[in-house]
Amino acid sequence: MQTQVQTQVQAPPPFKSQLLSALPRLRRYARSLAFDPSVADDITQSTVERALTHWHQFDQQRNMLVWLLSIAHNAYLDMLRRESRTTPMADAELHRVMDAGATDPTENMGHRIDLMAALQTLSPEQREPLLLVCVEQLSYAEVAEVLHVPVGTVMSRVFRARANLRLVLEGHASAGSASATDGPARAVVPATLRRVV
Repeated sequence: MQTQVQTQVQAPPPFKSQLLSALPRLRRYARSLAFDPSVADDITQSTVERALTHWHQFDQQRNMLVWLLSIAHNAYLDMLRRESRTTPMADAELHRVMDAGATDPTENMGHRIDLMAALQTLSPEQREPLLLVCVEQLSYAEVAEVLHVPVGTVMSRVFRARANLRLVLEGHASAGSASATDGPARAVVPATLRRVV
């Protein structure tokens, strides 16, 4: 424990500064993983602790955000393994969380809630790369690095996620019934994700 504290204290100021600037996007990604602010806070805290503990392993040539998102992804998977199963958020709880998180009263909360509910219908394998590409604006290569999968897998998952999300939002089908042959999703989906999520 003492060694861990010493390592955190020894993290250089430039590293800490980069870490602080990445926190808003890190927390946003954590919330997209968990759909629960308190769980997202736990994932964010765990990520920051791991980053400070292992700051010396960070390659300055890498993108700090990509490194942190990769740590967050692993922290989330660790949490799922500990819980052994995930419990979807009830509709009433989803509405309560979304209402509590609303900061702009002029926002279309109905659309926001519909989008969040539609995102929950996607499997984590599709939702995570979609949000990393559309919300965090990472390249496919960076997403592949975060999720530890090939670039082709990322492209395929994002394509299917866009198609599935579009079908759900248009009320044509549930995400589970869509397939990669449904054609490309409309460009409005990424723009909506950037604005709402």
